[in-house]
Amino acid sequence: MKKVILLFIIVALAATAFVSDNDRYTPVFMSREMLDNSVKYIPGARDMKQTGKIYYRAPYIYVNERYKGVHVINNADPAQPINEGFILAPGCIDMAVKENILYLDNAVDLVSFDLDKRQVTHRIRNVFPEPSPPDGFYYYGYSNRPEGYVIVEWKK
Repeated sequence: MKKVILLFIIVALAATAFVSDNDRYTPVFMSREMLDNSVKYIPGARDMKQTGKIYYRAPYIYVNERYKGVHVINNADPAQPINEGFILAPGCIDMAVKENILYLDNAVDLVSFDLDKRQVTHRIRNVFPEPSPPDGFYYYGYSNRPEGYVIVEWKK
């Protein structure tokens, strides 16, 4: 049994030795105060880089941009959709829509966003765990995290 445990430890250490600092993800922090005021509608198009879930509510298409927010695309003319704006929501990974309310995660918070009025209607703090690194490794390197800060993104 001791040999099996020792072998497991050696294999685990060897595997982490091949991961360079350039391959690791590091957390991006935002103060709690900034997070509480970060969700807002911004007119104008943004490039789509790391998209996720898509939702359609006539005449709009909503496209999640991982860790950033939600693209708002006017699809009144499907032959020529117009990228009208962006709902900024740092830490956003997922979204859902019911009637005129967009529900999204804003890092650790659940936010209700009125699509017609284009404003936050409600926030429930600390509903979700902080986002985990995309590679699954928990290389933190942030044991000296500032008090009152939340992870909103992971970058290589």
